[in-house]
Amino acid sequence: MSGAKSGGDAERPGLPATSWAVLGLLSFGEELSGYDLKKWADWSLRFFYWSPSFSQIYGELKRLENAGYVTSRMVAQETGNRDKRVYRITDEGMEAVRTWAREAPVEPPVLKHGVMLRLWLGHLLEPEQMREVLARHREYAETMRQRAEADAEGGRAEEAWAYPVLTLKWAERYYASERDLADAMLADLEELERRRP
Repeated sequence: MSGAKSGGDAERPGLPATSWAVLGLLSFGEELSGYDLKKWADWSLRFFYWSPSFSQIYGELKRLENAGYVTSRMVAQETGNRDKRVYRITDEGMEAVRTWAREAPVEPPVLKHGVMLRLWLGHLLEPEQMREVLARHREYAETMRQRAEADAEGGRAEEAWAYPVLTLKWAERYYASERDLADAMLADLEELERRRP
């Protein structure tokens, strides 16, 4: 849209990507507590970007509030529990996260794959150990695939959540490919062992 500020980067404070992720969770327009944000991050962000701790969530919320991108208020609890603080995105915050999503460079994914590192060092392991590492990774990938599939199917039906649900489908396909790669590596390992004298 041509109405976006052209000098957005110069006017926005320099925030880490995790701040933009938290602000993005608030961009769906609901007033949320830190607990809600953690729950929503675990529902979607954990599959492809970040599974934050509560301390990380609250640290980012404080940073965003200091930047003027969110406001907060205390809400009384009916059951006698402590009052809770809820957060809402400001108009300035909505404009900032919209500009960031549209204009900030997209960093390529960084592959930091512990299983591949272990395979690379396979000459230091017994073949059975390497098979066990790959089998555990296959099991993990299939578990994550099933969770992403279930979360996508049980996702929110509102139109605003269509893109997070699509992202869960991407995560489902990603973990299916990790599962299939583990199977292929197990077959490659078997072939390597067969060729050895």
